[in-house]
Amino acid sequence: MPRFLHTADWQIGRQYARFETEDATALAEARFAAVERLAEVATAEAVDAVLVAGDLFDAQTLGDRTLHRTFQAMSGYTGPWLMLPGNHDAALAESIWHRARRIGAIPPNAHLLSEPEPLELESAGSVILPAPLTQRQTPQDLTAWLDTANTADDRLRIGLAHGSVEGQLPEALDATNAIATNPIAADRAATARLDYLALGDWHGLKQIDARTWYSGTPEPDRFKDNGAGQALCVDIDRPGAAPRVTPIAIGRHAWHQWQRHLTVASDLDALLAELDALPAMSVLDLTLTGELDLAGRERLDRALGAAAGRHRSLQTHRDALALTPTADDIAALHADGYVGNVIHELQQRQTQGDPDADTARHALGLLAGLLRDQPGQEGQP
Repeated sequence: MPRFLHTADWQIGRQYARFETEDATALAEARFAAVERLAEVATAEAVDAVLVAGDLFDAQTLGDRTLHRTFQAMSGYTGPWLMLPGNHDAALAESIWHRARRIGAIPPNAHLLSEPEPLELESAGSVILPAPLTQRQTPQDLTAWLDTANTADDRLRIGLAHGSVEGQLPEALDATNAIATNPIAADRAATARLDYLALGDWHGLKQIDARTWYSGTPEPDRFKDNGAGQALCVDIDRPGAAPRVTPIAIGRHAWHQWQRHLTVASDLDALLAELDALPAMSVLDLTLTGELDLAGRERLDRALGAAAGRHRSLQTHRDALALTPTADDIAALHADGYVGNVIHELQQRQTQGDPDADTARHALGLLAGLLRDQPGQEGQP
């Protein structure tokens, strides 16, 4: 029974400018680790071939060391790696693939499918029908030739392509271009009589129909809940049989983007419980709104400090989180003299229907926070 591992969009060499240098470096390194994990899974699952549906590399200008590291990361699986040029690593007249060949980086079991022509895979009783990109963008459906490709009746027909299935991806993605680029007909598996169509370009896991799947990137790289971080193990009993597709976890870092509004103590309790439950080494972007008293802020600060040490990256946005000290908080600050008078006036402005009540509350929170952070105030509620 033929078995394949379907992956795509490794994006080796991707940069993470929005992160601190240490985190950006670790996230880039995780992409090599994902390739090593793919090789381990391919060996453990005894697949006949690994299908890489485009964008192994994020750019055409990567250094030689990066190319060597990529192919060395694949060494854990000695079967065939069938690699398709995508839009980021298109098979240009002079491309990253030419340079990889020149420096001897590509091993004998890694096969670049840079021409739209059938590849016989005798060991799996299959024919691979690739639709490589020879430029970054094209308005043509490069999978059209699959409809007329002749193969023996006893061979599986496996399509390999990189692009956007027409009318099937989220509207926000389809609308980014006035004219669709790298389009793929939604019914291509049917019109080309494919047993399976392995797709790349969409970075999440997505099933188009029973025979057409996007595997997504094996290591998540953005804040979208779309099933990224997996590869697909595909079993097909015989030509015409329905494929059995099993997702397998690959990625190291889960990405989460949270917006949380805090108004009462139970809101903070729930947030801290969420932080504790988050898998280690996650990437978290956290936006907080609402208000906290001084004790709540101290609890939050401690929890965020611990979370920052436990996760790969923690970015917090707290500009819209007001500090609203209670009467007990103010009393514990032991403010007197001029500062005490200012605090009293700000308190009055909050409680007497003053039109500047919101400003007064914000100012009181800032002042209380400054006083609370002074030496000698540690341990106060």
